[in-house]
Amino acid sequence: MAEAATGLDLGHVAALLAAGVVAVPIFRKLGLGSVLGYLAAGVAIGPFGLALFREPQTILHVAEFGVVIFLFIIGLEMRPKRLWGMRREIFGLGSAQVGLAGLALTGVAMAAGVSAPVAFVGAMGFVMSSTAVIVQMLEERGDLPTPSGQRAVSILLFEDLAIVPLLAIVALLGAFPWACGRE
Repeated sequence: MAEAATGLDLGHVAALLAAGVVAVPIFRKLGLGSVLGYLAAGVAIGPFGLALFREPQTILHVAEFGVVIFLFIIGLEMRPKRLWGMRREIFGLGSAQVGLAGLALTGVAMAAGVSAPVAFVGAMGFVMSSTAVIVQMLEERGDLPTPSGQRAVSILLFEDLAIVPLLAIVALLGAFPWACGRE
């Protein structure tokens, strides 16, 4: 098992797939959803379970690849005409959710004594949702084509778009140490 901490071989890939293949159907049958099934599979084969993987970083690239492929599939299913029809919800609801939630969380952090730039960065990290996880949950529940499901997708799409300017703001804050209270 020394290999588990340093690399990923075919046995580890098989263990990942087997854990998912076993756990996900069980959790779906229980009505708990595939997301919880994958979480339980990770706990079972991770350092606090069977210890097939002692370091989560061992499989980080596999996990990132899975999320990228899932987002790619979501993109394949999006029709440009449908996106254009959702533009008001994307920019209206999405910007309202990101702006208001970010403002509220920044205010809470500042009230707790955190500096404004640090509070903003932390708040925006909490505001962003995982498109891959939420779309999967909406799809499993059959809510994706419903009006509320479409509103949720609109907000998620805006969050995905907002990442770029938020990363630029974080980079600017990092470039000016005085802005974060560091000198």
